[in-house]
Amino acid sequence: MAVKPNPATAADPLAGRFETFLLSERNASELTREGYMLDLAQFVAFKWGAETKGPYPWMDVDDTDARNFLASFIRGGANPTTVRRKLASMRAFYRFLRREGETAANPFAALKGPRAPKKLPRVLSADDLSRFLECPQRALAAGQIDSHAAARDTAIFEFLYSTGCRISEAIGVKWGEIDFRRGTLIVKGKGGKERLVILGSKALSAMIRLRHEVETLDLDLATADSPAFLNDRREAITARFVERRMKRYLAESDLPLDASPHKLRHSFATHLLDAGADLRSVQEMLGHASLSTTQIYTHVSIERLKDEYAKNHPRSNIH
Repeated sequence: MAVKPNPATAADPLAGRFETFLLSERNASELTREGYMLDLAQFVAFKWGAETKGPYPWMDVDDTDARNFLASFIRGGANPTTVRRKLASMRAFYRFLRREGETAANPFAALKGPRAPKKLPRVLSADDLSRFLECPQRALAAGQIDSHAAARDTAIFEFLYSTGCRISEAIGVKWGEIDFRRGTLIVKGKGGKERLVILGSKALSAMIRLRHEVETLDLDLATADSPAFLNDRREAITARFVERRMKRYLAESDLPLDASPHKLRHSFATHLLDAGADLRSVQEMLGHASLSTTQIYTHVSIERLKDEYAKNHPRSNIH
């Protein structure tokens, strides 16, 4: 059973300073902040009770407390990824306390989380993607959507597949950030880190077509500071909006409905490596801090090759 978090944790002075640190210095996302603070509140409940109020004696926590906290989740059936996140949250908190001179030791520093099973990202094939990317224009031809919607939907999905951007990076793009002459732009990724991404010829053409459609609607919507991707109410699109549009076209393409915009990022990386791209170049294009994160896509390529071998080699079943 999961540990019930202590709701008074956020009022603890050191916990509050840690939350400010996450937002102001670490540039953590709202989701990351919520996760870290939940883990902290669960530890407070585990160590001092679900109803206690701070300030809490953080310096009294020892290695045994740390081990027992993680063990409680393992005994409760939590998956390895969840336990590893609890460990990461508490390590980060105690690193912060040490930096602030509030404690001399990090009781979570020497602990190792359970090994998480390696999950290979699922990708769409090049043929699947071609069929999927043609859907908005087919919907336009059938009179199901207007020309702006068709141009927008084509452009956002071409953009995601061409650049390998995360959906959060794509929906915030403004017209003035795109260098149409070079076919490039700078996006701001995790932790506020900026990187250069490249628009392929089809994505660039789709963005040019979309800008023409936006200018036709209203020139004021195509200024340098205007968001490139607008919904039908002429407001900046959301991730949820893109997910809904993708579900529609997946159904029309007879493709798995559980594919998400992030699958286009996975497909981007896998297809580049399949074609012989350098791993470090792909790492830079994805904005990964660690090469090991990018290496997962080499395993996808290997598994695909093994499947092809098993299906086509006449002696593939001989071991």
